[in-house]
Amino acid sequence: MDPMDRIHVEGDSTYMLMLEAARRGYPCWFCVPQQLRAEGGQARAVCQPILARPTAPHFEIGALEDRPLGDFDVVWMRKDPPFDIDYIFSTYLLDLAPPSTLVLNRPASLRDFNEKMATFRWPELCVDTLVTQDIERAVAWARSQADRVVLKPWDGNGGRGVLVSHPDDGNLRSMVEILSNEGRRAIILQRYIPEIRNGDKRIILIEGEPVGWMLRVPQPGDHRGNMHVGARVEATELTQREREICATLAPTMRRAGLLFVGIDVIGDYLTEVNVTSPTGIQEINRLMGLQLERRVTDAVEARLAALRQEVG
Repeated sequence: MDPMDRIHVEGDSTYMLMLEAARRGYPCWFCVPQQLRAEGGQARAVCQPILARPTAPHFEIGALEDRPLGDFDVVWMRKDPPFDIDYIFSTYLLDLAPPSTLVLNRPASLRDFNEKMATFRWPELCVDTLVTQDIERAVAWARSQADRVVLKPWDGNGGRGVLVSHPDDGNLRSMVEILSNEGRRAIILQRYIPEIRNGDKRIILIEGEPVGWMLRVPQPGDHRGNMHVGARVEATELTQREREICATLAPTMRRAGLLFVGIDVIGDYLTEVNVTSPTGIQEINRLMGLQLERRVTDAVEARLAALRQEVG
């Protein structure tokens, strides 16, 4: 996970999962990715025991310990993006955990399901999109659109670097050049979805099933429905189209070992599949009167029981 000084207990989902583990009597340890290593063919972590509490002081942290990942029943990967080479390397180390240890979400699937690129596995659910680092192709595609276009980095998060342009924008080429680092990095261009004015919907999936959702409404004058940049959250309902999207994704989520996922939907379109460190538990709990951390932990216990039967 990220360093403890980045954990804001008033909105953090990992904190809620630790609280639920403590409520059930499960001991927890934590480490940052830099404390993972492989030695003698074994994945190990320099980690610290941690007890989460619902009131201040919110954490009781113990001394450093050097332990193999095989000592643990479950290892959660809850490091926030960016999804960079260091993140990918961490998944290689997690792959070395023994078969008896449940790693969530599955490391290979963390690599395979990039949060923005994974949507293209279901092209029928996606808005018209181009992914390229070719500046000329990107500009020509944007100019060919009938209305506005969205430009964003393929590996961004939290609404950072998201721009809106239009076919006649004199700054369009400059936007493409800057975002693509002069053609050295791929960028995503998408047809603008006007329904973003009403917000984008975050839907939490547990074992592929929708269990909680909320609407994230951009600030006035903004087009980004990300809480990191000031979007507000509202209660909402799932549409029939959104339920169809969830049902389409569910078999793949289960096969890929993606137990805890957050998908984003704007209008009728799937825009992101968040598998690295989905958030929204606290906000959805408040809006819907749920305890999603309990639903997640129930699913973890069921998955672990199945693993125990499988490996003996």
